[in-house]
This record gives sequence, C-alpha cells and structure tokens, in this order.
Amino acid sequence: MTFLKSGVAAVALVSAIASPTLAENLKLSHQWSEGDVRHQVAQMVADEVAAANVDLNIQIFPNQTLFKAREQYTPLSRGQLDMTVLPLSYAGGQQPAYNLTLMPGLVKNHEHGARLSNSPFMEEIESVMAGDDVIALVHGYLAGGFGSNKECITGPEDVEGVSIRAAGKSFEQMLAGAGASISSMASSEIYTALQTGVLDAANTSSESFVSYRLYEQLKCYTPAGEYALWFMYQPMLMNKTTFESLTEEQQAALRAAGEKAQAFYLEEAKKGDEAAAKAFADAGVELAEMSEEDFNAWRELAKTTSYPAFVEELPDGQKLLDMALAVE
Repeated sequence: MTFLKSGVAAVALVSAIASPTLAENLKLSHQWSEGDVRHQVAQMVADEVAAANVDLNIQIFPNQTLFKAREQYTPLSRGQLDMTVLPLSYAGGQQPAYNLTLMPGLVKNHEHGARLSNSPFMEEIESVMAGDDVIALVHGYLAGGFGSNKECITGPEDVEGVSIRAAGKSFEQMLAGAGASISSMASSEIYTALQTGVLDAANTSSESFVSYRLYEQLKCYTPAGEYALWFMYQPMLMNKTTFESLTEEQQAALRAAGEKAQAFYLEEAKKGDEAAAKAFADAGVELAEMSEEDFNAWRELAKTTSYPAFVEELPDGQKLLDMALAVE
C-alpha cells in the first residue's frame, strides 16, 4: 500500500514537472491609496486578468510601498518593475514630449481627453514610450480646477496680482503671464499656505481639492465641468518586453482588462469632478463655472507663454503641439 502511494506521488511529481502550472506574477506599483480611482483601475485590471484564468497574477503595491511616486518610470523602462499607474509628466525630465500631457488648454473636458487618447498625437507619445520599452495599457485623464479665498477664478484676468499655487511648470508659466504671483509647493502644503495667507488661490486636481479639505479655506471653487483648464494624463503603463514575453492568451487578457478599465476610468473621472463640486457646495463655498470664452482666453495666453517654452525644449515640439491642438 505504501509502495502504491509512493508510486502515485512520483507520477504526479513527474507530471507537474512536465506540465508546469505555476502562474506568472507581475508587480504593479503606484503612489495612491486603496480608495483612489487610480488604485481601483489597477485592481480592476488585476481582477479581470485573474478571472480570465490564464495563469497570470498582478500584485499591487499601493502607497509608494515599492517605489517612490516620481521614481517609477525608470525601473519600469528597465524591466525592474512590470506595471504602474503614473502621471506621465513625472517623466518629463527624461522625455520632454511627456510634458504635453500636462499642458494648459490642450484638453477642454473628459470626452475631449478620450479623443486625444485615441489620436495620432497619442500614437506619437506611445512611440516615445516604446523607445523606453514601455507601453500603455489604460489611457486616462483626470481633471482639476481653481480655488480662491478672494474672487472667483474663471478667466486670465481673475489671477492678476493673486498669489497662486499651480499644478505643473507649464501652468506656472501661463499664470505668471496673466500677472499672478507663483508659489511652488506640494499639494499637501496648500491648506496651511491658504490658512496663513501665503496663498490666495490654488490650481490642482479635483481629488486633491477634496482629500486635502481645501473647502475649509476657500471662498470660491471653479470645478471641472463642460470646460476645464487643468487635465493630467495618468495612464497604466507596462514594460514592453515583459508584455511581449507573455503568452498570447495572457496578452489578450491584459488588453481586454485594460479596455474595460479604461471605460471605467473615464466615467469615474467625471464622477470625481461632480463629487468635488458637491463637497464644496455642501461646505457653503461659492461655485463658479468656466465658459468656452474663458477656456479660449486661457489657450490664447498659453500660446504666448507655456507653448513656446515647451517648443524650445524639444526639436520636434511644434509638430507634437500642433498634433495635440488639431484634436477637436
């Protein structure tokens, strides 16, 4: 009886060696908390891939537990990290073309951002990624707005003489061109700066306006609505060599999961803007609305400030900028 059991065990062991069933494990790093929409996008991809039963697991490391926020692109491109959800402009120092993914006036609303993600402009950005051994699995833009403890901000004339914190170098250049005084700081420092009078206003994401409770310090909030100025491209990226090393079934599962997550991302981004507007309204803060005329005025200002500064940094910068502006 013992001999029989041993024989069966040996056959099972040989079969396991001959037909390995160990799943491939991928590591996904990001800086967000588990409640953030960007983590939810990552979790959806991981869950969909697991449900596809293609022997592929995605282990998520949130809250900068694997890599610091701005230190993820390099290990991703080197194959030391498999996947990430990252504001692509974080890597603008390595690839100046990426700075166009956080540029005032290029995206007017979420639907426009979705069209930009499916345009020849984005194909050019993805070709730059490919040169770094990176691909995009999920495209997505998140929006932001203006908050002020003085007058409401909708157009360029509203920031003259105002001390403001802007989200991104290109926005600082444009706001300075409108006569604003720029104070650079992390989003986590905005609350205290408003409280102490260092800042009069801030320009940041809808998520940051709520998570840092800025409604406690602001008198007027201009949320992202039909028109908004601040949009930041924050895709899910993957190492290209790692993706290509997977089986066709695993690649297909990742692509299908990415497509589903992208649709979710778009709808949740819109809900995030609505939730921010409600949080400010509930706190008794006045809400303002940016019009098409306001948006166009900002874009005209960007054409003489942020856009030329970008073009100077990149030999084919004007071509890329024109491709982005051509998307209606």
